[in-house]
Amino acid sequence: MLIESRSPDMPSTPGVTLRQWCADDLDELVRAYRDPILRRWTRVPVTTAAEARRWLDGALRDWVDGRRYTFAVLEEQNDGRRLVGNVVLKAVTRQRPAPEVGYWTASWARGRAVAPRAVTALSRWAFDRFPEVTRLDLLHQVDNVASCRVAQKCGFVFQETLPARPPFPLDGHRHTLDAR
Repeated sequence: MLIESRSPDMPSTPGVTLRQWCADDLDELVRAYRDPILRRWTRVPVTTAAEARRWLDGALRDWVDGRRYTFAVLEEQNDGRRLVGNVVLKAVTRQRPAPEVGYWTASWARGRAVAPRAVTALSRWAFDRFPEVTRLDLLHQVDNVASCRVAQKCGFVFQETLPARPPFPLDGHRHTLDAR
């Protein structure tokens, strides 16, 4: 059973706006996935326009299904907004004690606190939109030091080391953020 939501608003924070992905994002999505660092930490390859279309179609289906909310992250720049990342709220169901937060940042936007701002905006949105959600999880592989820093900057507290499980070959960290 899905958790009922109470607010359809899109998340944002100063300098960063989150919105649903759309067909116009296809070229930027492929461009972002050319980065070997991003590909190392993601499960679904997006190297062609066809793969990007499938990825975008899946993100739209997930929204309709109501169990997964994937946002394009846009950063305010002098000449408008530019796509700089992705943030997702996964497994929004009554059966899961805490939905999971995931994200990636495009190579051209790293080092500008895009991920912490986007994850913080998504977390606030999740707690506001889904009143029954009282905790969020952020999981990452142990060797992903950057994700550990993002979790800490966003107020997620380290909870435990998890054993490796496919598709990830190494152990992982679980960080949690409680609703305030």
